[in-house]
Amino acid sequence: MSLPILPTISTAFIVLSAIMIAIGWYLIKQRNIEAHKKAMVTGAVFALIFFLIYATRTVFIGNTAFGGPDKIKVYYTIFLIFHITLATTGGVFGIVTLALAYNKKFAKHRKIGPVTSIIWFFTAITGVAVYLLLYVFYKGGDTTSVIKAILGNM
Repeated sequence: MSLPILPTISTAFIVLSAIMIAIGWYLIKQRNIEAHKKAMVTGAVFALIFFLIYATRTVFIGNTAFGGPDKIKVYYTIFLIFHITLATTGGVFGIVTLALAYNKKFAKHRKIGPVTSIIWFFTAITGVAVYLLLYVFYKGGDTTSVIKAILGNM
């Protein structure tokens, strides 16, 4: 089986991001603030690398449509929309959470941080599932614009 290089690399970065967030969460529970900062910033950098690869690929190559059976395409599409919603929400929450820490608004940071982390874990899990459905379990469909990839030929 041959896997496409850019989606494989970008998915690896989102997994690394989630791992770093989990490590950061553990570190703050241990009251290791400096290590927590480093883990969280590293997780954010990995998420940014994912996003840059994904956005560049989307602009210059396009997105890959679901290539699996038509009978499950609607379920994949609903799942993809759920993932995109999570990713967008998680990205916004991530920026806000980092900004709160950077601006030393730690009370708000402590409240929103766990929520952000949980959203990000689900984003990573659903992102891996999308990758598996597009490239591992089924052969990817046509590579095309974002709108066609999401909506198909309705």
